[in-house]
Amino acid sequence: MRGARAQTNTGSKEGVNMSKQQKKKSKITIDRFCTGSDLRANGTEENGSSNDKSAIPVNWIQALEELKIQFKTQLREAEDHWGKNLKTMISHLEIEALELKQENCVLKAKINQLDNEAKEMKDEAKKMKDEAMEMRDELKRMKDNLQKKSDQKEKNDQKAKDEILSLRTRIQQLELSDLTRQQDTIKQNQKNEKIEENMKHLIHKTEDLENRLRRDNLRTISLPEDHDKRKSLDIILQEIIQENCPDILEQEGKVEIERIHRSPPILNPQLTTPRNVIAKFKNYQTKEKILQASKKKSFRYHGTTVRITQDMAASTLKYRKAWNMIFWKARELGLQPRINYPTKLTIFLQGKVW
Repeated sequence: MRGARAQTNTGSKEGVNMSKQQKKKSKITIDRFCTGSDLRANGTEENGSSNDKSAIPVNWIQALEELKIQFKTQLREAEDHWGKNLKTMISHLEIEALELKQENCVLKAKINQLDNEAKEMKDEAKKMKDEAMEMRDELKRMKDNLQKKSDQKEKNDQKAKDEILSLRTRIQQLELSDLTRQQDTIKQNQKNEKIEENMKHLIHKTEDLENRLRRDNLRTISLPEDHDKRKSLDIILQEIIQENCPDILEQEGKVEIERIHRSPPILNPQLTTPRNVIAKFKNYQTKEKILQASKKKSFRYHGTTVRITQDMAASTLKYRKAWNMIFWKARELGLQPRINYPTKLTIFLQGKVW
């Protein structure tokens, strides 16, 4: 680049010098021409009177024309040469200016890049310094934490040892107390067994007492409740006895009923079966005759089959109900099953009662 600039500079200088020399030559010739013309002018003025007498030589006119033509050609050549040199100089200068601008831009970009890199390096150095400080602080904190943890661990170990000792003593105490508890449990179990035996005996006695209190009662099952709206229950029961076992009425006369009601007393709309009717008779013998008659044949009332059984406690009825499936199976086999009081099932097999 610098060599090219030097060559362009030398070429431009040579072109300028050439143009200057040509201008000087042209000036000399013009001066000479002017001086010659001036002389001729002076000669014409001085010899104005003689011009009329003598004519201008033909050679001088031709020389003058030639000089004019030569002057014009030299002037044109000088102008052309000077213009070309000027254009080349201007183009070279513009190229140099552009190159200088480009170099300046490149240098500015490099300077900016170097400044940015320097800033980045400074920032990185500062960041590294900060990180180093943070690492020092972190190491210090970790060291302090480790020291605290080690101290806490020693305290916890000591505390655990103390707790283990206390637990051992407590285990020994619990073992001793467990032995006493086991002995107490055995005694309590023995007491509970006795209490359970007594409770079973009392329950049995209570059930037996309740059943004995209900010995004068009969339970009528499947009696529709529509009849209650037209007649009272005692009249309905009298009609049932009259319809199914009139001989009892002939022997005993009117059956005396002490109390009669449905059980449960409150009607449950969700139940589809009618409630049972419980009747208490004043005469036990009359009640037994009606019960025996119901065992021989099924009672009916206005075309509806009703069943009459002995009224018993709810627990006894529950136990008897558990025998139902076996009872009907034994009846199908012809074993003549019977549920004796309170809840004992007996069958007749091979001429013996089992």
